[in-house]
Amino acid sequence: MLQIHNSLTGRKEVFQPINPGEVRMYVCGMTVYDYCHLGHARMLIVFDVVRRHLEASGYRVTFVRNITDIDDKIIQRAQANGEPMGALTERFIRAYHEDCEALGVRRADHEPRATEYLPQIVAMVQSLVEKGYAYAGPNGDVYYAVARFEPYGQLSGKRLADLRAGARIEVDEAKRDPLDFVLWKAAKPGEPSWESPWGPGRPGWHIECSAMSVELLGEHFDIHGGGMDLKFPHHENEIAQTCAACGSKFVNVWMHNGFVRVDDEKMSKSLGNFFTVREVLQWVRDPEVVRYFMLASHYRGPINYTPESLVQADAALERLYLALRGVTPATGAAPTEATARFAAAMDDDFNTSVAVAELQSIAGELNRAKASRQVELAAARAAELQALGARLGLLERDPELFLRKSPKKKPGDHQLQVEPAQLTAVGQQLDLKVALSDSDIDRLIEERVAARRARNFKESDRIRDLLAAAGVLLEDQPGGRTLWRRG
Repeated sequence: MLQIHNSLTGRKEVFQPINPGEVRMYVCGMTVYDYCHLGHARMLIVFDVVRRHLEASGYRVTFVRNITDIDDKIIQRAQANGEPMGALTERFIRAYHEDCEALGVRRADHEPRATEYLPQIVAMVQSLVEKGYAYAGPNGDVYYAVARFEPYGQLSGKRLADLRAGARIEVDEAKRDPLDFVLWKAAKPGEPSWESPWGPGRPGWHIECSAMSVELLGEHFDIHGGGMDLKFPHHENEIAQTCAACGSKFVNVWMHNGFVRVDDEKMSKSLGNFFTVREVLQWVRDPEVVRYFMLASHYRGPINYTPESLVQADAALERLYLALRGVTPATGAAPTEATARFAAAMDDDFNTSVAVAELQSIAGELNRAKASRQVELAAARAAELQALGARLGLLERDPELFLRKSPKKKPGDHQLQVEPAQLTAVGQQLDLKVALSDSDIDRLIEERVAARRARNFKESDRIRDLLAAAGVLLEDQPGGRTLWRRG
């Protein structure tokens, strides 16, 4: 029985879809004026796993993740670059899709762009004006009258009186209340604009998601998600807009993932302590390492990023691939209690930290089966491990290929490319990782195998030591086969 922590009520609740067997879910996506950073990656991975588990549980999922392609930051960046706004957004949408693909984040069923839904946005703003929840200011902007919506603050737990007491004094005579927020912005010279009943302009950020989610999922749907930083004011404003415009409940379950922190400070562009996905992927042997790092903690709590945390994630993921190595997973193998425990963890508010621990437990059983030459048991455990890993978007690589990739060191460390013949001298003189190609390693292993057949164990040990100095670890198998991995 799936339970989800609902940010609206502040507690875990048994999930009951509006329509039996069907889940409609909307997640706030990217504002495309720059590359994705690790905070974005966590949101993308978390809700990708939520979707995977819902589907694995038998639900038909309609998943919507939007793209904001009109926004103050986008306009400012395009102007600073001296390029058309459309060229800027298209470039970063491509980069966003590339990052998602690298991280194993599946495409949404619908990926609406704000600029493609202007008629729906204008219609919702018009409805709010007609119902008295919005007004046109003397500057041409249209504002939402927060005081008109009595439940305002129900998601964030904030009270209007407290918000007003803490509000900054702003010189904005167009607003009737300092808490009112913009729904439609009047066009400024040189900015992109669209026609509306209030003159040329463009949508405010909050109204975009309300209009797009209602258009694609209906006025009342199951799950709305996003990062914790969107809880207020973005999601609070979405509730106010949509409920007022449609007269419906809007969303049953609100989900928010925790922050990624760097040295225990929130990662953000404003603080300048953020790392893009592209940067971090250069520091790991495979993008699955980043995914494992994100899933090793519960999605609602903060997660602290350090280069060492990626090293730990790499080692943990390597243990799973080492267990799978050399085993052909069985087809049609019956699941064990491990699958039930995994499902129970995921049903408990998508507790991936416990689910990942269950993968490690299965890997331990698999290793014991391999050590005792229980081939059928090992094949069954391998199949179970791969199947459950796939539900998290893990263990989707060929084990041999994953293990032959080089674990990266943290930024600033060096790597030296040398020929195998130079290996001994380099290893003695420099404290640097030595990069050998796969073909170099295979050739040295062949020489070692030949030396062992000739009972030249001194030469065999020398080659093993050379490879070890280059970070290549050997594993001699029964029958004379030698497997290797980069360590």
